[in-house]
Amino acid sequence: MQKSFKRFQWLGIFVLVMVMVLTLRLPAIAQTPRHYTDLTYPTLPEIKIPKYDRYQLKNGMVVYLMEDHQLPLISGNALIRTGSRLEASEKVGLAELTGTVMRTGGTQYHSAKEVNELIDQNAAIIETGIGTTSGTASFNALKEDIETVFPLFAEIVRYPVFDAQQVTLAKTQQKGEIARRNDDPGDIASREFEKLIYGENSPYARTIEFTTLDNISREDLVGFYKTYVRPDEIILGVVGDFEPQQILALIEKTFGDWTPPATPAKVEIPTASQKYKSGVFLVNQPQLTQSNILLGHLGGKFSNPDYPSLSVMNEVLNGFGGRLFNQLRSRQGLAYSVYGYWGANYDFPGTFLAGGQTRSETTVTFVQSLLKELERIRTQPITKEELELAKDSILNSFVFKFANSGQVLSRLMNYEYYGYPADFIFKYQRGVQETTIADIQRVAQKYLQPEQIVTLVVGNNQTIQPPLSQLGSEVKVVDVTIPQPKS
Repeated sequence: MQKSFKRFQWLGIFVLVMVMVLTLRLPAIAQTPRHYTDLTYPTLPEIKIPKYDRYQLKNGMVVYLMEDHQLPLISGNALIRTGSRLEASEKVGLAELTGTVMRTGGTQYHSAKEVNELIDQNAAIIETGIGTTSGTASFNALKEDIETVFPLFAEIVRYPVFDAQQVTLAKTQQKGEIARRNDDPGDIASREFEKLIYGENSPYARTIEFTTLDNISREDLVGFYKTYVRPDEIILGVVGDFEPQQILALIEKTFGDWTPPATPAKVEIPTASQKYKSGVFLVNQPQLTQSNILLGHLGGKFSNPDYPSLSVMNEVLNGFGGRLFNQLRSRQGLAYSVYGYWGANYDFPGTFLAGGQTRSETTVTFVQSLLKELERIRTQPITKEELELAKDSILNSFVFKFANSGQVLSRLMNYEYYGYPADFIFKYQRGVQETTIADIQRVAQKYLQPEQIVTLVVGNNQTIQPPLSQLGSEVKVVDVTIPQPKS
């Protein structure tokens, strides 16, 4: 009986194994692949701004707090109402130097070396800087070190001493950058194009020179700092793993007794207008075998009601599958990279900019083809497929604008700094959703202005054949020689 049972067991195992072997040897039955147009996707979840708190200290400093307990980190950023556009024309570079040495030059309580050591010991980051339209001071620290790092951050913002040796070092480094600024043809094109649009003396296009650096003293840095770095002109945002009342108490302790000057701040924003209304300009670089090309005119601001439709127009023109890529790169083989977009800034006009890189001998053809595509979008309605693809590309990318809490908080601070509503991004989103084919043609006709396009080529004049003169305008040579300091 026992032997019969064992024979039955082995028979059962044998049958099971054979079934598995035969099953595995059967040909795989694959599901017929569907065309991508037949695929369906769930509706994207609604994007919401994470909860945050906004406070204002008695001295006028605005504070944003946003909790994020995913990691034991706390970071912050202060927006300071200043910028290089406010510096005197004979001292271009003053704002940038002030922003640099504010961090590197030590404080009233710690030398530059001691500040660096404290930051390193706590595995933290503290940085300061001043750009065209604002100044910034930021920190990043472990939650456990915030009681040490944040007071040091406040100390750097409130009590910098601008050590003379560090001022000299920063000026020397800046002079090195001036000496190398013509090494990259792309950098030349970007810099000189802004001068053609805004004017070489505009605060939005002027460049730091040896002579302007020589005009700047340590006292100038101290004066610029005292004029613009004040609590009632600062928006501070802190995000991370903290309890709101605890971090607010720390902010009150380190910044609350900072008294602003009695005189109200006077920050007058410089205007911007287009200097050259048209023309072809050349930066001759005999060593080059290809041309860097930029063309365009003055753009506008984010606050323009047509900005959402202009963004959709930009998407139709740009990127893989965009008109410029398809026509100039894929079909004509004129360039590896090509682009065109109507640009905007928060509180002064940006630029409409189009361009790319091409071989010297195809320079004129590239420009003509690019202008032809710009004219086509002005005069011919785009297709329904182009509209939907462009809108979907923008709307589906919205999730990346909310990738982390720090990114969201930074946007809220920028909106307040430049006077935009807190829900501006959602109004923009609705504007994109509502954009029609007619809107695209309307904004293209209104904002793309062929008669005001300025064309800049950085390339080898000898090998650009046919010559640039075939573009129908006198070619003006742009001199990028670096002025040397006076002996």
